[in-house]
Amino acid sequence: MPPLQFVVDRREAGKTLPAILKARYGLSWARAKRLVEGRHVKVSGQVETDVARRVKLGKPVEVAAGTVELSESVGRGEGVKGGRGEKNPDRRPPTVQKPGRVRPAFTPSPPHPLTPSLVYQDDAVVVADKPAGLTTMRHADEAAEFGERGRKFLPKTLADLLPGLLGSPNRPVIAVHRIDRDTSGLVVFARTRAAADHLAAQFRKHAVDRRYLALTRGVPPAGRIESLFVRDRGDGRRGTHRIGSAAGAKRAVTHVKVLEELGAFALVECRLETGRTHQVRIHLGEAGAPLCGEAVYDRPVNGKPAADGSGAARPMLHAARLGFAHPETGDAMGWDAPPPADFAGLLARLRAGASA
Repeated sequence: MPPLQFVVDRREAGKTLPAILKARYGLSWARAKRLVEGRHVKVSGQVETDVARRVKLGKPVEVAAGTVELSESVGRGEGVKGGRGEKNPDRRPPTVQKPGRVRPAFTPSPPHPLTPSLVYQDDAVVVADKPAGLTTMRHADEAAEFGERGRKFLPKTLADLLPGLLGSPNRPVIAVHRIDRDTSGLVVFARTRAAADHLAAQFRKHAVDRRYLALTRGVPPAGRIESLFVRDRGDGRRGTHRIGSAAGAKRAVTHVKVLEELGAFALVECRLETGRTHQVRIHLGEAGAPLCGEAVYDRPVNGKPAADGSGAARPMLHAARLGFAHPETGDAMGWDAPPPADFAGLLARLRAGASA
């Protein structure tokens, strides 16, 4: 079975990959995201894992063979490069079923195999150490699409797992920030609306102490990095706007400290002054030292990906430090979490290679 191929048309230009796949193939938002995150989609011949990347007009897209059933398409000629197929006047995906087969409305997903660790808990807040591979919280569009009934068929998020671990399965936690799915480390959730509002205010004022450990390809310059982030820096990826001001641009500030040089690699600490989406990954990549395992922000605009000889299976980023004022008592609180086994193991190998 050949891969499915198409070229982004004018109606799709500027949309994210999951949005394009969702519309073209009649997929759920969750499944479209999983296709991208699971490395099943290529753009211009390169595997694309960034669900937030917006794709430009004319870009060729390839979806791995066997990952999408043609019966799920919306009649737009999927599977034939550049094909259009027959228009569907009411824009609703046609129902295609094999004789004698009834397709369920939802396919139950197995329980998530990753379990977070509880670092701190009280009646107002809970701090958890999230493993890499676990999503922090449900995307708003995904939650709206599936509704309360459908959510039980989706993979569990950290926000879904915490109430049961806290012994209060019917008392949801409230997310006030998030870290990437493939990033490990510390995350705080509120347990009351008042606590959520207080914590959110601290994040807005940049009063929360957030420090990440990163393993990088190359050694980034130490010091303060400040830039203006836009949703499309010129190649469909988030990044820094280089010329003057731009509508919707957001200030991003990261403080970089090189802890250890490891030959062609480095162990780096990044302190966040702001908390923009993919901030550390973007700033380190644009500084010429992308994360080990980084496959999105590892290249200049419209340039080729940087070589990665680290062997990392994910972007090597860990949220190691979290500190804030307790929303009820005002006391300063802080926690440190050691890196997980894959991070520590790669660090040991890089140290051994640097000393050989």
